[in-house]
Amino acid sequence: MRRDLRLSDNGALSYAVASGRPVIPVFIYDELPAGLGAASKWRLGLGLQYLKRSYNAVSSRLILRAGDAQAVLDQLISETGARSVVWNRLYEPKARMRDVEIKKTLKARGLEVKSFEGMLLFEPWSVETGGGSYYRVYTPFWNNVRQRNITEELPSPKSIQTPSEWPSSDILETWCLADAMNRGADVVEPYLRVGEAAAHKRLDDFIAHNVQDYKHLRDIPSRPATSDLSENLALGEISPARCWHACRVVLEKFGEGAEIFLKELAWREFAYHLMYHTPHILSENWKSDWDQFPWKTDESAPHVLAWKQGRTGIPFVDAAMREMYVTGRMHNRGRMIVASYLTKHLMFHWKIGQRWFEECLVDWDPASNAMGWQWSSGSGPDATPFFRIFNAETQLQKFDPSGKYVQRWVAELSNDSPETALDFFDAIPKNWKLNSTMSYCNPIVTMSEGRKRALDAYKSRSI
Repeated sequence: MRRDLRLSDNGALSYAVASGRPVIPVFIYDELPAGLGAASKWRLGLGLQYLKRSYNAVSSRLILRAGDAQAVLDQLISETGARSVVWNRLYEPKARMRDVEIKKTLKARGLEVKSFEGMLLFEPWSVETGGGSYYRVYTPFWNNVRQRNITEELPSPKSIQTPSEWPSSDILETWCLADAMNRGADVVEPYLRVGEAAAHKRLDDFIAHNVQDYKHLRDIPSRPATSDLSENLALGEISPARCWHACRVVLEKFGEGAEIFLKELAWREFAYHLMYHTPHILSENWKSDWDQFPWKTDESAPHVLAWKQGRTGIPFVDAAMREMYVTGRMHNRGRMIVASYLTKHLMFHWKIGQRWFEECLVDWDPASNAMGWQWSSGSGPDATPFFRIFNAETQLQKFDPSGKYVQRWVAELSNDSPETALDFFDAIPKNWKLNSTMSYCNPIVTMSEGRKRALDAYKSRSI
């Protein structure tokens, strides 16, 4: 088990169960999950707690082991006499390199080793242009995949054959996955929907109540109009195939709303498509001609701290950042606004924002996070041009004209602050020394000032 914390629609698990042999589900805590940010690591721990209960419910167990993945597997194979190792594929460069080496080593020892699809709708190598290359632009990618047949979901196993003797398991709490969240965990946890059953209900509720208006309301941050499934998709508590099929069923009935949701699922696929074919998207400018652009890189700069703290003096930016600290997520319109403000108005490198989102989001996803930041900054594939700079003030007038979203999250702008806004001060680090009695700050960089500076920098470069 890796980022597939579910029993249903799980190709590797279904194959193992169908073999008729004893099945030992294992999660290995190696350097990759150990390197996660505070919020995503904590959320992983909650997902593993739920998954343990799921296996117990079918009279099985989830075995937890920490250490180098190859060494852990070698030890388990020695202990159990296992003849097969199976998993569902991951696509990050480091995970792929690790898995290729493990598969090669185990096969050389005579074991059966198989990997399966399941994290994506379409394997990245299966979607090609007419010339046999990968797609660099989303719209033709969407036109390629929109009518493809998606494999039907696999059912959850009713029972799993167990070994006569179970190998030992680590105690999950000893991994201390929640430590870096500190007091923020208590604030964020009520907003989470952990586990497979909660993910399925979330999808069902979205299809029943929100998908029909999704096109028109998904950009209104004060409305609960989105699916919120990113939290569950990030850990594989629900498969993208289940989401796709559920939406396809109502496509004719709900038309554009359902199609827009399918396109959002395909946008996630596009991010993985690009990460697979151009892995440098995770750490370098996707367009190399942006390497000389004069972004600032001092992460300790006062303006970066103000941005992180939700104290820029730009209400839309600050509301979105505070929403992230309280809920663990951020509305997609807010993500675009805060990313544009950091990379264009403040002129700081997108990598700073990418790293901070990785630290703070419970729905962090390596491919989507990287592509989102590069799209917003102008350096990425199919990106918004750098000279198109979001004006957070006019965006607020358009998408939050009543001010409900800002009032929900920025206590200093209301005489009667709601609990959501006050919770921000309980979630953030104490060493920030912020409290609800503080006055709201003036803009650290105004819309006009930031726009002019960004455009001057853009015009002075040959990009």
